[in-house]
Amino acid sequence: MPITDDQMQAAWSDPKLANIVYHDWEAETYDHKWSISYDQRCVDYARNCFDHVLPVSEQVAYNTVIELGSGTGFFLLNLMQSGIGKIGITTDLSRGMVSVAVRNGKALGLPVTGLVADAESLPFATSSVDLIVGHAVLHHVPDLDRLFAEVLRVLKPGGRFVFCGEPTEKGDFVARSLSRLTWWASTRITALPPFSDKWSRSPQELAQSSREQALESVVDIHTFDPDALGRIAVRCGATDVTTVTEELSASWFGWPIRTFEAAVKPGALGWGWANFAYGTWKRLEKLDKNVLSRVVPDEYFYNVCITGLAP
Repeated sequence: MPITDDQMQAAWSDPKLANIVYHDWEAETYDHKWSISYDQRCVDYARNCFDHVLPVSEQVAYNTVIELGSGTGFFLLNLMQSGIGKIGITTDLSRGMVSVAVRNGKALGLPVTGLVADAESLPFATSSVDLIVGHAVLHHVPDLDRLFAEVLRVLKPGGRFVFCGEPTEKGDFVARSLSRLTWWASTRITALPPFSDKWSRSPQELAQSSREQALESVVDIHTFDPDALGRIAVRCGATDVTTVTEELSASWFGWPIRTFEAAVKPGALGWGWANFAYGTWKRLEKLDKNVLSRVVPDEYFYNVCITGLAP
C-alpha cells in the first residue's frame, strides 16, 4: 500500500516513525527487492558474515537468539538454518516486518516468535539471552549508546552480540553515488523506444518509488568508521570487541546492479541476469576478502561487522 501524504509529512521529523512507515510499506515486497531467500545461497551468506567477524573457533552453543531490527528475518532465520541458536526471537519497530518474519520462520519449521520492539528499550529480562544479532540495523537506531546498553543488559554474563552489514562512511558515499547515477541513467535509457515496451516502468510507478525511497534519507541515520563503532561498544561496557569490514569491489558492482533492477519492470531481466549478477558479486566478494582486504584500509570497504561480549 502506498505511503500516504500524512504519513510522509509526520515521518520526515521522526526517524522512528519513518522506520515504521517505510518498513511497513516494504514488508511484503522486501525479500523480492533485496533477492532474499532462505535456501542455501542466503544460508551461506548469513553464516559467512557471522563467521567473518566471529571465527568458528570462538563460537559456542547458543540457546536463545534475539535479532534486533529483524526485517523479514533474513539474518536470524538463515543463521538458525546453519546451526546458530535453538530458539529465535525476531524484533522490529515495524509490525509488518515482524509479521512477515514470523511467517517465514513458520514456513521453514523453525521455533521462532516475534515482537514489535524498540532496540533502545528491549522488553526482555536482564541477563536472559545467549546471543543478540542484527544485520543492517545499527544505522537505523538514533541512540547507539542506549542500544548497546540494552544489549549488554539483556545478555547473560559472557553472552555475545554480533551485528553485520553496517555501512561505513566512505563505502556508503561511493555506493550511494553509484546508485544515484545508475537510477538517473537507467530510467532515461529504458524509456527510449527500443526498450520501453519490455523494460520501462510507468512514470507513475517511478514517481511513487522515488517518493517513498526518499524516506531512506530519514531512516538511514548513521554511517560508521569501524574503529569509532568499536569504541561506542567499549564505552558502554562491552568486552573483547572486534570489528571487521567486507565488500569493496563487490559493493561497487552490487549497488548499481540492485538500482538497475529496481528501475526496470519486475521480471524483465530473467534468470540469466540473476545468475550473472549473483555469480559476479560472489567472485568479487571473494576477491575483496582474500586479496583487497590485505592492502586497502578497512574504512573504504562498504560493510562493517562488530562483535563483543557482555561483562
